[in-house]
Amino acid sequence: MVKPIVIVIAAIPAILAILIAIPLLTQPEIPYSASNSSDVMEIEYAKYQLKKISFGVTERLGAQKTEILLIKNNGEIKYSVTEDGYPKPDIKSTIDEQKLRKLKALIKETGFISIPSESFPISDNVTDFQKSNIKVILNGRINQINWPEQNATDKFIPPIISIVESQLDNIIEQIGE
Repeated sequence: MVKPIVIVIAAIPAILAILIAIPLLTQPEIPYSASNSSDVMEIEYAKYQLKKISFGVTERLGAQKTEILLIKNNGEIKYSVTEDGYPKPDIKSTIDEQKLRKLKALIKETGFISIPSESFPISDNVTDFQKSNIKVILNGRINQINWPEQNATDKFIPPIISIVESQLDNIIEQIGE
């Protein structure tokens, strides 16, 4: 009986974060409070395609593919990919000012920087999965969050993490085109 109540109470902040994030994603204009030009933000986003490799008694995780996206405060982007242990040439680009401001607003207005960097344990029966990491530096304050894809863990991953992840994945897709 207690467990459903705890889940409902834990879901309230996640629902509020979604209600705040959706207008930020759908509106072309940036809220005034989010468009502070003195904000300094850097984002490092990494995705790892992992596979459990069993050696009989021991197991280890091996990365089949690693993608790292670094977004600097001035809009410079560096995208690195390592596949099967071999690095590909880095791609350097820039993000337009409006998308950068929208991303800053999403992180700042939703309280993303305040999300605790808790652990999301991997389920024992999962062998192939994606694990992601976001490190955000906003005005000198650092928050780093690691999480696996939802079907690889029994814990609930807050929707704001998924929303920020999808925005960063969209940037990666645009760079790759």
